[in-house]
Amino acid sequence: MSSGAIPYHGVDLSPLFTPYKLLDVELPTRICMAPMTREQSPGGVPGENVAAYYARRAAGGVGLIITEGTTVDHPVASPGAAVPNIHDAAALEGWKIVCRDVHASGGKIAVQLWHTGALRINPGRRPDPPPNAHLPSFSPSGFKNKASERGDTVGEPPTDAEILAVIEAFGRGAAAAVACGFDAVEVHAGHCYGPDQWAWDVTNIRNDRWGGDIQRRMTFSVEIVKAIRKAIGPRVPVIWRFSQWKIGDYTARPFKTPKDLEDYLHPLVDAGVDCFDASTRRFWIKEFEGSDMGLAGWAKKITGKSVIMVGSVTLSLEPTNSQLHPEPVVPFNPEQIVDLMQRFDEGQFDLVAVGRMLLSNPDWVNQVKAGHIEALKPFAMRYGRGKLDEHAQL
Repeated sequence: MSSGAIPYHGVDLSPLFTPYKLLDVELPTRICMAPMTREQSPGGVPGENVAAYYARRAAGGVGLIITEGTTVDHPVASPGAAVPNIHDAAALEGWKIVCRDVHASGGKIAVQLWHTGALRINPGRRPDPPPNAHLPSFSPSGFKNKASERGDTVGEPPTDAEILAVIEAFGRGAAAAVACGFDAVEVHAGHCYGPDQWAWDVTNIRNDRWGGDIQRRMTFSVEIVKAIRKAIGPRVPVIWRFSQWKIGDYTARPFKTPKDLEDYLHPLVDAGVDCFDASTRRFWIKEFEGSDMGLAGWAKKITGKSVIMVGSVTLSLEPTNSQLHPEPVVPFNPEQIVDLMQRFDEGQFDLVAVGRMLLSNPDWVNQVKAGHIEALKPFAMRYGRGKLDEHAQL
């Protein structure tokens, strides 16, 4: 190993701390902060506490911060009153301060544009009603998801005019984000939120231009990317977060073969996506038979675009008492990091996103970079946003 190596169980971690260029954006390290909802923005307005929270992670060595889901300008986009938005004047002023402070701390930051679609009302996760709770939710076919059964309706299927209004809201949100100083734009199109509901044949059973085969089900997503590109031009990176799993169904597999994944990803590349954020719950789980590659590796192989790998990096999990989502024990094994670096060396991903470890330790990246390998000691936790609130305020 070279003198600048960071040895860990026989592998060198230093490649993760090299710069990476995403279009014109120079990232100081390959480590991203994964988007994690905090609901610390009353009235949708990020305050000084939010700016300090993200700036600390930038100062701690994170290369690219991806914000928590930030809702676009549509009446039924937001799931909660304290979720930040990217359209109200006060919120935009708040985001300007966030971007300023992150840049002053040496980091880069991407906004995650969010429309929760039919999942905005979820009493099991969020007991308080969302903004405009009296209005029907935005769902391609008028129902929630597989776990809720098709009889659980949230409203009538939207008209063309209503669909176009949401697409335009994504474009406006992207333009507003760039004006605030964000370096990149990510669309949350995974976990059965917003665009994901339109791409999945379980939640989209329309038979018009917005539904049917995969090409037509992708129309909504493609038009969102086109609207964003038109709003921000060709040089601001557009990141697309997608997943196999869904809220309410961790076992969902809309992409059963590599061809299914190709049919999903290629239209997005053609529309202008620069980077794919492949959201998995365990990065080391192989995606398709016949290959050890995970979802990120397949996205890289299929598209050749920049790819972010994520999924329980340096995390061990304790079982929960949830009957809906029983969580098996996942002990941390140093071989997980060895496996991660092997995948990096094989070119399966370009960037790696870390979530809950950065909630508990904003200086984690710099500590590992400095050779403090004890910082890689896994953070054991039980699932549930409230479990980390005491660590995550700043």
